Amino acid sequence: MQKNPIRFLGLVGLLGLLGLITGNTGFYGFFGFFGFFGLARHTDDEMLRHNLARAGLNAFIVSLLGFPVAVIAVSFIDSMEAMLAFFATFFAVLFIIQILTFVLSFNIYEKRGDMR
Repeated sequence: MQKNPIRFLGLVGLLGLLGLITGNTGFYGFFGFFGFFGLARHTDDEMLRHNLARAGLNAFIVSLLGFPVAVIAVSFIDSMEAMLAFFATFFAVLFIIQILTFVLSFNIYEKRGDMR
């Protein structure tokens, strides 16, 4: 069996180093991608692929529900500066929630071990 290619998402965590170089703290969220290196131990099989797909679906549903809420909420803000600040913050928070949803869902599916 071959190694799981999803572990290469851990390389995205290197973008977090841009936060140290530029001083922009928004890049520090990318350090969370280093957690994908933990999947290097898993072999690539059907159950792993199935659990990845299910966890990805959960994260996708979070984005489908979150982004319309952000757009509707932004439409009620009058000031352009406040609107941009709110949307940038909401976008960052939603990104974090998506990643956490994916990781937590995947871990739960892997621990259960069934293919429901």
